[in-house]
Amino acid sequence: MFKDFYKGKKVFLTGHTGFKGSWLTLWLKKLGADVLGYSLEPNTLPSMFEELRIYGHCKNVFGNILDVQKLEETMKEFQPDIIFHLAAQPLVRLSYREPVLTYKTNVIGTLNVLEAARKYTSAKAFVNITSDKCYENKEVEHGYKEDDPMGGYDMYSSSKGCVEILSSSYRRSFLTSNNDFALGCARAGNVIGGGDWAQDRLIPDCIRAINKGIDIEIRNPIAIRPWQHVLEPLSGYLLLGEKLYNEGKKFAQGFNFGPNEDSALTVEKVAGMVCEYYGKGNVIVGEKSSLHEAGLLMLNIDKTRSTLGWTPTYSANEAIAETVEWYKHFYDKDTDMFDLTIKQIEKFELFKKIISDKK
Repeated sequence: MFKDFYKGKKVFLTGHTGFKGSWLTLWLKKLGADVLGYSLEPNTLPSMFEELRIYGHCKNVFGNILDVQKLEETMKEFQPDIIFHLAAQPLVRLSYREPVLTYKTNVIGTLNVLEAARKYTSAKAFVNITSDKCYENKEVEHGYKEDDPMGGYDMYSSSKGCVEILSSSYRRSFLTSNNDFALGCARAGNVIGGGDWAQDRLIPDCIRAINKGIDIEIRNPIAIRPWQHVLEPLSGYLLLGEKLYNEGKKFAQGFNFGPNEDSALTVEKVAGMVCEYYGKGNVIVGEKSSLHEAGLLMLNIDKTRSTLGWTPTYSANEAIAETVEWYKHFYDKDTDMFDLTIKQIEKFELFKKIISDKK
């Protein structure tokens, strides 16, 4: 995939210590990129970043995107070709407890990264990662399109809606010249895969419960989400980065990256599938949270298919199977997890090529 496009490219990646950031760092290194990761230290134990020694596969800088001076100095010195901005406060339930932190990190932090890129680098492409929750979710039975209204019930979702509005305004205000970097936004959600240990996420919660020998307690069993393996949106981010770099403003817009419609499953169904693939575990329905959580959220990916030529690779079953396999090997301690992760990337690339060749 991507042939030799990323080989030798200097890539600045915020949020590289997180779940998606760790996977993306490894994939970029596999593609031959020169990666500098800028992020807070990992905030989970275990963390994929530490367990796979990802700090040894990139230039590693621990820093806060709210620390303007450090951010600007790091980016100015590195002079990236492409920027992937993943750093965020990514949890809905935490946004209820920390609304100010959520807005500072997600909105002001994004503005800080944009300003550093505009003022101090000659970068050609900027991929801004937001969320499917950026849309004003009316819980209708169809996927949201890229031109649907931004919004968000909770503070996390609304902060991501604000980031989309900010990005559009920033693009029109400051990025009008052909010499300016091309800014695209990528919207994806309910990403699963090995190495995620965040709180209040379904599969990490399932894995923790299974390995503690306790019941898996779910809050909202009938909530429907579009489940996709982490490599799905990452392949989209990488494709968008290439398009922005090579063709600039043509692709400087927002894109949805989601699974096919048949991968929209209930929380109860997914938790049950995790137990089935793991070979153990029991699911019970607990007391529903008093905090609002969307019951239905789906994305329409027609534009991404037609404009970028991107399509999903794995079904929900395949995504869950790959995810559970990663965790089983981790807890069984029977393989090198770095090697396993690279093998899962290579397997995904092969499947992607097979699908592409059939077109």
